[in-house]
Amino acid sequence: MTRLLFFPGSLRAQASSTALLKALAARLPEDVTSQTADIAALPFYNADHDGGAPVAALLAQVKAADGVVFVTPEYNYSVPGVLKNAIDWASRPGYNSVFKGKPCLVVTTSAGALGGVRAQGHLKQILSAMLAEPFPWQEIVVPEAVKKVKDGVFADQAVLDFAGAAMSAFLERIRRQ
Repeated sequence: MTRLLFFPGSLRAQASSTALLKALAARLPEDVTSQTADIAALPFYNADHDGGAPVAALLAQVKAADGVVFVTPEYNYSVPGVLKNAIDWASRPGYNSVFKGKPCLVVTTSAGALGGVRAQGHLKQILSAMLAEPFPWQEIVVPEAVKKVKDGVFADQAVLDFAGAAMSAFLERIRRQ
């Protein structure tokens, strides 16, 4: 059984990135289980303390996962602060965190025409700095994402097919490791 951990980049219940995350999780094969990290429960990163139970739970989820899938919007040309906060907690100790060697797939969305390409680049750079393994694949960027959600469900079949192909390749790589 392959275990994936989805990392949302938004706290909004109706976020297009959240709708896409749910749609991708729903399309997983039967031999794959998934969880979604609760990044809203995390305190602000502070190296003076360990973050308590919410951080311990996040670290356990990342450690147990065979791979991590980030589905995030782009905020101000980069990753949302709440996602960066979660990554900062999980990136400790430096160069030897639960992310070291962890396969990661990055999916970005935006309301604009570029689909979060800047956030995609920043997130992959952050992951590389933590010695995680960003999956080398065509970038999954979703422009005008808010228009692709109907009644709370991500409804763009072309995006789902493209992202689904990437997810299949990502899962195949994880299984080979």
